[in-house]
Amino acid sequence: MREPVTPPPPRPPAADDPPPRPPAADDPLPRPPTADGPPVGGTELLALLTRLLRRPRRDDRRLPVLWLVRAVTGGDPGLLLRRFVGRGAGRQVPHAVVDLAARPDLADVPALLRELRRQLSLEAFGATRLRFRHYPLADWLMQQTLEVGVDGAGSGRANLVRRLRDRRGQRAVEEPQVSGESGVGTALQVLLWLLRRAVPSVVFRIAVSGRVPVVGGQYRWFMRQQYLAPRQSVTFLGFAERLTAGWRGGEQPAQVDKLLLHAFLEDLRQAYRRRVWRPGDWRRTAYPVLLLDGVTVGGVGHTLVRLLNDVRNETGRNDPLLVVALAAAPPPELPATRPLREADEAYDEWAEAVSETRRLRRPAAWLVVLHPDADDATPPPGAVPPALVAPDPPWWSRRFLPAAVVLVLLAGVGVWADSRWTTDCHPALTGQVRVRLIAKECVGYSDHAAQVFNSEPGQERLRAVQRRIFAQNRAAEEVWRRSDHRRPYLTVVYLGTLTGNRTRADEESYVSEREELEGLATAQYALLKESAAADGAALLHVVVANGGRQMRHAGPAVAMLEELADDDPTVLGVVGLVESRASTASALRELNRVGLPVLAPTLSADGMSENSSLYLQVSAPNADQARMIEVYARQVLRVTGAHVYYTTGEGSSLAEDLYVGTLVDGLRQRFGTRLTRLAEWSVGQRLTSECGYPGVLVFAGRWSEFDGFLRALKECGGNPPRHLVGDDSVNRYMANPGLRVSAPGNLPVTYVSKATLATCAALRAAQAAGDDARGSFLTWIGAPDLLDPPRCRDGAGAPVGERVSLAYDAAMMMVRAVESLAARLRHADPGRRWDPHAVNPVGVHAEVLRQNAAAGYPGVAGVIRYAPDSGDPVAKRLALLRVARVPDVAAEPVEVFRCGSADGGPDPGCRPV
Repeated sequence: MREPVTPPPPRPPAADDPPPRPPAADDPLPRPPTADGPPVGGTELLALLTRLLRRPRRDDRRLPVLWLVRAVTGGDPGLLLRRFVGRGAGRQVPHAVVDLAARPDLADVPALLRELRRQLSLEAFGATRLRFRHYPLADWLMQQTLEVGVDGAGSGRANLVRRLRDRRGQRAVEEPQVSGESGVGTALQVLLWLLRRAVPSVVFRIAVSGRVPVVGGQYRWFMRQQYLAPRQSVTFLGFAERLTAGWRGGEQPAQVDKLLLHAFLEDLRQAYRRRVWRPGDWRRTAYPVLLLDGVTVGGVGHTLVRLLNDVRNETGRNDPLLVVALAAAPPPELPATRPLREADEAYDEWAEAVSETRRLRRPAAWLVVLHPDADDATPPPGAVPPALVAPDPPWWSRRFLPAAVVLVLLAGVGVWADSRWTTDCHPALTGQVRVRLIAKECVGYSDHAAQVFNSEPGQERLRAVQRRIFAQNRAAEEVWRRSDHRRPYLTVVYLGTLTGNRTRADEESYVSEREELEGLATAQYALLKESAAADGAALLHVVVANGGRQMRHAGPAVAMLEELADDDPTVLGVVGLVESRASTASALRELNRVGLPVLAPTLSADGMSENSSLYLQVSAPNADQARMIEVYARQVLRVTGAHVYYTTGEGSSLAEDLYVGTLVDGLRQRFGTRLTRLAEWSVGQRLTSECGYPGVLVFAGRWSEFDGFLRALKECGGNPPRHLVGDDSVNRYMANPGLRVSAPGNLPVTYVSKATLATCAALRAAQAAGDDARGSFLTWIGAPDLLDPPRCRDGAGAPVGERVSLAYDAAMMMVRAVESLAARLRHADPGRRWDPHAVNPVGVHAEVLRQNAAAGYPGVAGVIRYAPDSGDPVAKRLALLRVARVPDVAAEPVEVFRCGSADGGPDPGCRPV
């Protein structure tokens, strides 16, 4: 019975009120009369219920238990809520209403749950009815009595098995009689027996075993839930037997009630699942609500609320049931109440705190207790708000639309995939591959031959070296496996500009990128040639990444690499970046944020290290290059004037091109007033004013325009400028025989080189002098199974390439740092397995600096030393090479001037060769 309340004054009867009915003998005790209209705060309460019951299109919300304390005076919230949820036209909110004061038969939790299931299962809410599978089974088992001899001979377990099998729908029926006088009749009898008895029995046994994923899901759930310790029963049949009458006496009643409630909530959870392949799941647009009226402290309604709180806390699972309990007093678990006017604020505060309170298993974790405002007991004027109507389902969930939706989705996926991927730019099922098509360029990364960057004609060598690296990746994985994971194993990402250049079918436009990849392939190859017993020798895994033309898409590429580094602890650094541009600087800042060090073989713009505290540069900065050109002009050429032309590449500018911008600034500072012309050159601009110029003519631009620059100087005929000097970007032009054949033959070119110590002649001399680092490098690049073509073979062979040694040095610096860290980590136990989590990228960067702090790293292209506060190398070797006739691609360039140190020691400065 509800606790007594003081009745409000009765309202006078209205003209349209129906005549009163005389009380019946079995009517419940009459309720106190209520005022017309909602209680104070009723509007706010209904607004909150509307908010909670309307299901979000995405995800699901947590639903509290609203405990409403009745007011002594004012409107009846129970009547208000019944009207609100139960009298809407069309799609109603699924609801169950139970007046506990009028239903003395609902004296315990099983009976109450049985009534709730009956009401919620009705097909009366304008949508498909809620189906229960777990709760009815648990409730049915609790009503079974097992006694030997009942319903035939056999044990109680056998009776239970038979009843369960019959409950699944395989009830015994009278079998038709087939004459057995013939073989056919006997065969039919056997077949009918199999179909009616043996097969269903086998299927049932498989289902209750819970061992086959496709069948028996409800039985499997009972054995995996936590109440009544189901694992102690070993099988579902043993657990089911414990739930039957007679056997259940040894169990805790509270645990039995929690199991029933948990099964009830599990059925609601499954009914409210959203699956893409089941459009009907999306038609449930409103949560079910349970209205419990006449709740008393300690009664069955209060018990159900308390059990619901416990089940949600103990299982850690949410469910789609909103419970509204109406009582005369607040629950003892949460005596503090909030006014109805503050219903929205009370819910928001509860939603913020429920994660913590449920973790602490507070007895009031799911309660929100509200009461009418005591300061104003008079109901507000106005009509009762309209009933809540469940929102219409999405148009695509209607029954006649799935086929059309599937077709539209397939078409959309096709369009999206076409814009995101192509036949030569697509995800792969093998390896670490993630790519996207951005502005017609394939951006992303790959470590497998399933995705090779750049399918343009003329770039076969670029594709070949990628495939070589990917094959060596597989070899490194196999060697690491055979070593029982004892050898250190690291992943280096090469980030370059592998697409976007305009090119002819016979023109190689990615010489720098191809050479840097060849350097990494050489480092891989050298490590794979180590002895199988060399547990301290690292293995190198290379991921090739593309940042697009001029590194314009480096941002998306770095975002993909960040996820790769999070997933793969062997990723310890990045090599490459190729061009010093604003987009490259932005990528450096992002890589610094991610925590990945960068070793740049060829970047040389001044100040690049300011973008990342983890940045290390292998080549000398532009300030050293500008100094070398000025000293060469003054001491060797003995000229006083200088003209400087610069270019920044197609679609770029001086502000965006950091390499050209800092080089031009350095030349301006070095030459001072002797620099009499500084201009940007563009394709088509004539250079006849430079014909016969006696000073130094400096090309301080990008290699992609150098061919046009030489063509413009062709107009000078027999009177070319006396001294043409190009920056180190010209190296890319000089490595492209297809472009050099059309250059003027009477115009010598002097250009900057960063790797004169790694030419074939220099490497042979170093090998003869016992230089192990350069001698080994010479052996690797001449191997027949590595580079195509092999370098420096048979006294001649193809040249090494400007950037091969620089990239090799960058990779090997990182490898040696990892080997040093591994040796220290495994000092006490040299045979222990390598743990990729034992080192991190920042630690590898610190180890590189530590190793280079004293004598420097003995790189193939020159010793590499760093200042304590900068990522730029100190006194790194630079040189000027001279080619007398540019079209003569067979002639070796001649070194005419050099700066920096070769193998350590003090800086010798700049001097002629």
